[in-house]
Amino acid sequence: MEKYDHKYGAEQIQVLEGLEAVRKRPGMYIGSTSVRGLHHMVYEIVDNCVDEALAGYCTEIKVEIEKGNIISVQDNGRGIPVEIHPKTKISTAETVYTVLHAGGKFGGDSGYKVSGGLHGVGASVVNALSSWTEVTIKRDGGLYQMYFEKGKTIKKLEKIGDAEGTGTKVRFLADNSIFESLDYEYETLEKRFREMAFLTKGLKITIEDKREETPKKSEFCFEGGLISFVEYLNKNKEKLHKTPIYIEKNGDIPVEIAIQYTSSYSENIYTFVNNINTIEGGTHLEGFKRSLTKVFNDYARNHNILKEKDPNLQGEDIREGITAVVSVKVKEPQFEGQTKTKLGNSEVTGVVQSMVNDALSTFLEENPNIAKAILEKCISASRAREAARKARELVRKKNSLETSTLPGKLADCSSKNADECEVYIVEGDSAGGSAKQGRDRKFQAILPLWGKMLNVEKSRADKIYGNDKLNPVILAVGAGIGADFDITKIRYGKVIIMADADVDGAHIRTLLLTFFFRYMRPLIENGNVYLAQPPLYKLSKKGMQDIYCYTDEDLDKAYKELEEKGIQRDQLALQRYKGLGEMNPEQLWDTTMNPETRILIKVTMEDAIKADEIFTLLMGDEVEPRREFIQANAKYVKNLDI
Repeated sequence: MEKYDHKYGAEQIQVLEGLEAVRKRPGMYIGSTSVRGLHHMVYEIVDNCVDEALAGYCTEIKVEIEKGNIISVQDNGRGIPVEIHPKTKISTAETVYTVLHAGGKFGGDSGYKVSGGLHGVGASVVNALSSWTEVTIKRDGGLYQMYFEKGKTIKKLEKIGDAEGTGTKVRFLADNSIFESLDYEYETLEKRFREMAFLTKGLKITIEDKREETPKKSEFCFEGGLISFVEYLNKNKEKLHKTPIYIEKNGDIPVEIAIQYTSSYSENIYTFVNNINTIEGGTHLEGFKRSLTKVFNDYARNHNILKEKDPNLQGEDIREGITAVVSVKVKEPQFEGQTKTKLGNSEVTGVVQSMVNDALSTFLEENPNIAKAILEKCISASRAREAARKARELVRKKNSLETSTLPGKLADCSSKNADECEVYIVEGDSAGGSAKQGRDRKFQAILPLWGKMLNVEKSRADKIYGNDKLNPVILAVGAGIGADFDITKIRYGKVIIMADADVDGAHIRTLLLTFFFRYMRPLIENGNVYLAQPPLYKLSKKGMQDIYCYTDEDLDKAYKELEEKGIQRDQLALQRYKGLGEMNPEQLWDTTMNPETRILIKVTMEDAIKADEIFTLLMGDEVEPRREFIQANAKYVKNLDI
């Protein structure tokens, strides 16, 4: 990697303000004090290492989760400067870890050309929110170390020996008085570091979990960079062209893009700025979308694929089935919000648009077979969009002629306050009947469904409007679907899927979740979708209150507790519920619908990439990846015969 030729010493470390209020308001700096915020602590330190890699000085990062949830992050970068800082009059390294906004990432004469990091606050915030932090630095032939507790310097930086090479090692223990949990999720960290390695071509990132007797370890290094990233994202999809289209341009704003089209109907574009995942997009995404629409329409016109009378293809037609990663490097990025999820630099739009216009136009001219295959899909998508529009208008017209726009089988609630209302989507008429009788009519609505519904992963939008299984769900939720979906119009604050605890019930849940993910994604993002958790077992005995168990573990625990009271297993009647329809209304209310006693699982979307991968794997056209998934996970299956 090309090294950025610039000074990196005490004079490059600029101090903007002090370190007040971090411990009082940690959410302002790391988003939250939940497990998500805990992981953010690790990302902040690793981001600093990646910045060294972006500058061309770091090739390897090692992350370890030690016993006791201690985090260790080590790189082979230049090492934090150790000399006395001219403004703070303490060592530069101590300044970086004790003064908010002290770092080498500000202004034109900074130590970095571009950087991720949280505007330089990362190191000091992690220090402030940790019980203790230990920093070891190799630089200028010496080995240096300093130690902090809750952000306060306990041992100033001192030379403890000689060392070859350069680099920084940070060990810290997050403060359990601040965070809800110190239990790091290995898979979450693993996913983030895989992503970082994709975005930084040639950088080796190792993560190892040493908390258990058998350590877990993963190593990531991708010479293919974004090409490898897109290939990874599409590994379970049918591709329209074997090798991703790759676009790269260096300059004041370096841009790197990889594109591959698949036979799927979904659009997946992931954008990054200085390796930060901008999940809300921004000006780089805007430039990419504009260019994509222009280039494909121009090519189709110039090669008479679109006739003179044909309307232009719309952006959504051209993006159907696309998987793309857009990565830009910006010297002084402007982000909307502290968590940096949307890029605001207006100049980036034109840079990305111009670059993609030139490079993609050239690629299509040089690869006419690929261009033709993609445009055939785009034109097919355009026809389907028009069919969907007509179907949507028919549905709206039909509904406007009816006295009620709600589905006939819906038993609605009396309250009209969406915040307190909830709808149970129930499998089968028998379970629906029990749910209708057992519910609280003030705030609980029941929508029974029957039979298997459409697999939207294999269907375009025109097949969805008017579908007799999905249309009742669309009407009940009341906020439209796809591009028309409006979260402010939802009729229920909780949309609860209540299906049998068997294979068919799991399939129905998956079909519904696939539909919500593809066509009502804001419903999941906003936290409105839940899974009901009906009990698996009922233990009963004359003269004893019935005991409901939701898992095999619950059942074992119940047996043991009853044995301690002198009640033996052979004295108990065990009922295994095979379906919701087996419960009478009172039982269904007590176990699954009463807000005071029920168990609901909120469906979240922490990781859109992983969610897309799972839905594609389970519900898509490719059989072999699904077979491999089943074989790999068969050993975890219980109660397959129920």
